Amino acid sequence: MGGTQQGPPSAHLRTLARVDAEVELEVVEPVTVNTVLDALESRYPVLRGTIRDHGTERRRAFIRFFACGRDLSHEPSDAPLPDAVSSGTDALMVVGAIAGG
Repeated sequence: MGGTQQGPPSAHLRTLARVDAEVELEVVEPVTVNTVLDALESRYPVLRGTIRDHGTERRRAFIRFFACGRDLSHEPSDAPLPDAVSSGTDALMVVGAIAGG
């Protein structure tokens, strides 16, 4: 099993999941956005359907993924995450984007 950390999810996701800070997860390899989200949704079932669509499993429009100073939101969700995330030295952050004018 690979290890990873889930960075601080945005405030509304933390409220929904009833967590106050970062969530640390054990994730099976390969460590990808999909496997991290599978582990996150397994631990916090209330998040199912909020980060990605139930049917297509595609990222919701106003959710972004960041790691190692990069926006990974448009990368394939089954692509391996950076080694720093897989080893747990850096976090995958799930952030709710802000829209408006």
